[in-house]
Amino acid sequence: MSKLAKVFVFAEHVDAMRELAQGAAQLGETTALIWAGDKSQAGGTDTVYYLGELSNERILEHYAPTIINLIKTEQPSLVLVESSRKGRLMAGIIAAAMGTSVLADAAQITVDNGVVTQRMVYGGAALSTERSTAPTTVATVSAGIFEATDTGKAANLVEVPFIAPAPTVKCLERKIKAGESVNLRAAKRIVAVGRGFTSPEELQLAEQLAAAIGAEVGCTRPIAEEEKWMDKARYIGVSGVMAKPELYIGIGISGQVQHMVGVSSARTIIAINSDKNAMIFNQCDYGIVGDLKTVLPALTAKLSK
Repeated sequence: MSKLAKVFVFAEHVDAMRELAQGAAQLGETTALIWAGDKSQAGGTDTVYYLGELSNERILEHYAPTIINLIKTEQPSLVLVESSRKGRLMAGIIAAAMGTSVLADAAQITVDNGVVTQRMVYGGAALSTERSTAPTTVATVSAGIFEATDTGKAANLVEVPFIAPAPTVKCLERKIKAGESVNLRAAKRIVAVGRGFTSPEELQLAEQLAAAIGAEVGCTRPIAEEEKWMDKARYIGVSGVMAKPELYIGIGISGQVQHMVGVSSARTIIAINSDKNAMIFNQCDYGIVGDLKTVLPALTAKLSK
């Protein structure tokens, strides 16, 4: 695969920065990170363009004119942007300033007569291929597309002068959002639950199995967003977490494409379902047909020895 002359990375979070830095190294001859926040966390690229600290008086959006001026000056071939809420906002601002549009939610990026991306459409049932031949392409990148690596320190750190935005928004207060702290994207083993569970109390059976094998617990969208039995951070699927575990055990999950796309990169998939005709049995490596209330205690007992 040919490489681009210069690839920039813009990320809001450290985990995404590490993934995108690895992607930039695969796609570009030279790489650079645009970073605001803790200077000691920045790295993984040839150059770090350091914007400054973040505070209530200077939030990420305030750096938009600074970033636009930097990109217009440096003219990178590609800007990889974290697909977070603020990342998508900044990607749109950057693309508009550069007279182009965003290649959104890229699940794969290659270089072939321009920048070529693939993204999921129709709820994950199909892939759309898009090509950009713009002088500067802006793409938001889904989590887990590139393997995160230790960033290390950049060979060159450049402090970028701040350009104040014309209208300013001041952050008056920050509140920590209530929720669990879980990183399913990094989990090596996942036990996932679906509508086959009829009460929140039954989830303990899955949690016990997960504890026995050192796994995280995930779920389908209805369990998190409709039943609200689990935190949204544990929802796996097209609009949730895209996981890449070594082992995925789906329990009481029918196998709808919206969920299975989220574990399509799993090395081994095991399905447990009482319905022998469940779609998930067409997509798994191993399957057990049986009542989860019988199967899970038996598996947990065996695996706990």
